[in-house]
Amino acid sequence: MTVKIVQNDKANPPGKLADAELHFDDGPLAGLKLIGFSIWERRGGAGGRNVTFPARQYSINGERRSFALLRPIADQSAQQSIRDTILAAYANQESQVTT
Repeated sequence: MTVKIVQNDKANPPGKLADAELHFDDGPLAGLKLIGFSIWERRGGAGGRNVTFPARQYSINGERRSFALLRPIADQSAQQSIRDTILAAYANQESQVTT
């Protein structure tokens, strides 16, 4: 699997740094990509970054809600590995741009 980072050069919406795609190189998903990941600056000036996962929006009584499309089967910490992988790919690309 390869992580492709697409910079958010427009700075819109505020705080969004980039989008990320997962490109599958091997196995039954070879030749496919999973889109919908975004890298954001953390709110409140706490520093750091956050990754949001692909989600679908829906409405209930006029209120907009969303649910993640990539969810853990049992272990709630299972998403942390892909989140760390995406953040590492972003940091790597960021360091290549600044050097």
